[in-house]
Amino acid sequence: MFTAKDFIPSNYTNTVESGNFQWSAPSNIALVKYWGKKDNQIPANPSVSFTLNNCKTVTKLAFAKKESSISLNATSNDFSFDLLFEGKPKKEFKPKIQKFLERIEIYLPFIKDYHFTIDTENTFPHSSGIASSASGMAALAMNLMRLEKELNPAITDDYFFQKASMLARLGSGSACRSIKGEIVVWGNQQNIPGSSDLFGVEFPHAVHDNFKNFQDTILLVDKGEKQVSSTVGHELMHNHPFAEQRFAQAHENLDKLIEIFENGNLKEFIKVVESEALTLHAMMMTSMPYFILMKPNTLEIINAIWKFRTETKIPVCFTLDAGANVHVLYPNKDKGIVLQFIQDELVGFCQNGQYICDEIGQGAVEN
Repeated sequence: MFTAKDFIPSNYTNTVESGNFQWSAPSNIALVKYWGKKDNQIPANPSVSFTLNNCKTVTKLAFAKKESSISLNATSNDFSFDLLFEGKPKKEFKPKIQKFLERIEIYLPFIKDYHFTIDTENTFPHSSGIASSASGMAALAMNLMRLEKELNPAITDDYFFQKASMLARLGSGSACRSIKGEIVVWGNQQNIPGSSDLFGVEFPHAVHDNFKNFQDTILLVDKGEKQVSSTVGHELMHNHPFAEQRFAQAHENLDKLIEIFENGNLKEFIKVVESEALTLHAMMMTSMPYFILMKPNTLEIINAIWKFRTETKIPVCFTLDAGANVHVLYPNKDKGIVLQFIQDELVGFCQNGQYICDEIGQGAVEN
């Protein structure tokens, strides 16, 4: 297993003047939630997620070696990049990219030698309420690693993907889970061989057929900007009265999922996943300052899912990210009846009736 020092290159064998790459990376939905972090984007507890398939970011990276006199106001010691979102300049995103480049420079020392044009877009609607930081940072990390691969072709696939996951983490913690699929673990966990706080790893144990092609329909309850950012929420775990119990619970629930994924017990899967979702929001409601990201329609949907499951015995459940939207999770074999239920009973709780159908996917790919 690689350590952080292993990702600091000693030298490059090739030179590259210019070029471009394009990678897409998906979003992911955590089943055991990551909430609370240490310095350098290290998680306070392990998490596990389904990698999604349709909700993804597509990023094209063009690069050209800088001239020494690129401008009177810039030197080779500056990061140089243009950022386009859906084909248009997006100045408000630039500080986050600048911070990301500063964090990763030690691992990719060539980045100050190039001017980059980062052209990115999402396959899901802009301002849909789906977090794009995970998919966006994962796609950018893959492009930068692709350039490093050109500079050092001896890089192995294992090194390539683990370093990409590590870099993505430094941009957005959960982005490290968007490099691979179908189920990804991030954070040290005794019963997950190879697990690490530095990067996400593919779930190494057996997975029952019940979880193959698992479906995730995302109900867009509220597409507005969150009142409290995830970054602030993570910080509030430092002095949280229930933090240590929560971190212990995450380890326990991840151990439970190892057995559940193997035996296909959907009833137990539902218990863990829904409990994790509600615990995440309980941490928000019991922090200081406290806050609530769920909306009234979030609760309406949850109650409707519980009623439907009780009446039909179909193993459909919900999970939540740090927001109001609801991810409806269910086996592929029940897709028809669950989608009908969503259309008949849940669409009315969605903003403008919007929802997105997704499923488990394979991770980042070069386009």
